[in-house]
Amino acid sequence: MSANDYYDIIVIGAGPAGSTFCRLISDKYKVLLISKPGSKPCGGLLSPDAQRALSKYNLTLPKDILVDPQIFAVKTIDLSTGRQRYYQRSYLNLDRNKFDNWLLSLVPDNVTIINAVCTDIYKDGEKYTITYNAGNTSHFVKCNYLIDAGGAGSIIRRKIFKKRIRKYIAIQQEFEDTVQSPFYSCIFNKETTDCCSWTISKDNRMIYGGAFPINGGRKRFELQKDKMIKQGFIFGKEIKFEACVVYRPSTLFQFALYKDNVFAIGEAAGFISPSSLEGISYAMETARLLACAFNKNNNAKKIASIYKRKTFSHRVKIMLKLLKCPFMYNQFLRNCVLKSGITSIKIEK
Repeated sequence: MSANDYYDIIVIGAGPAGSTFCRLISDKYKVLLISKPGSKPCGGLLSPDAQRALSKYNLTLPKDILVDPQIFAVKTIDLSTGRQRYYQRSYLNLDRNKFDNWLLSLVPDNVTIINAVCTDIYKDGEKYTITYNAGNTSHFVKCNYLIDAGGAGSIIRRKIFKKRIRKYIAIQQEFEDTVQSPFYSCIFNKETTDCCSWTISKDNRMIYGGAFPINGGRKRFELQKDKMIKQGFIFGKEIKFEACVVYRPSTLFQFALYKDNVFAIGEAAGFISPSSLEGISYAMETARLLACAFNKNNNAKKIASIYKRKTFSHRVKIMLKLLKCPFMYNQFLRNCVLKSGITSIKIEK
């Protein structure tokens, strides 16, 4: 193993969390970013919190990242009761892959980026040895610090932190759009999932996705689609099918922040909204906070202490969102909210 195979920091995962950390980390560190090829299911809506996170760096989105249409209301559908309401929302509709690639393009040249899949991790004295596959060949690298930005299903969380967290399978299909009036909807149905589903129009395509229990997830997804068809929804020709694991934290004890020179950011650490499954804002914010801690210190325990303290408000925010969940996912309470029309808007035709 040559000197080029040693790094101060290795980051696993080049999504919003990994890219943001590598963009902000000081050049005093020798950094390797391992980017796994491929994409993951995501609605591709940039929330106000994520927009606020971007604004802190004075970053402006390139126009080719945005897609048509830009919609300012979400249609909430309860398949069990048939109730529907519209609510005002200020999301940006974008191409998620282009967004991730744009964030990655902002990473400075002093960070080494490779497209590979991390296959193994083990502690070797005070360092970590990482095994990754690139071009059907296994490679080995070592580092002092390891950053887990790999999202849900992270190998680092499984092997190092070993902390349980509530998991779902996110399933998403892309179709040719048959809806004359594009819309964004949030769908609830207690028979198929205790989480949410969504439809989003994007550049003459329609995305239908949702988060389902791991066991029987695909069957539940298809059953929910059948329920939508019975209510008059028309699916066009299928273009693409995707699925991945998604986290949905339910207690403070499910967060994994630091252990033995290993840090976690974004969804890998548990930072994702349990009510909406929005994670981009938390990914960028936790990455920023950890990079700032590294830039001001070179002692792992001090860095960990700062990171834990600075992310406390974000963990509390996520726990507070759990209080919102009953009004969204308990059918009786949700029905009361939809029936009352509180904060809903009337669509003029």
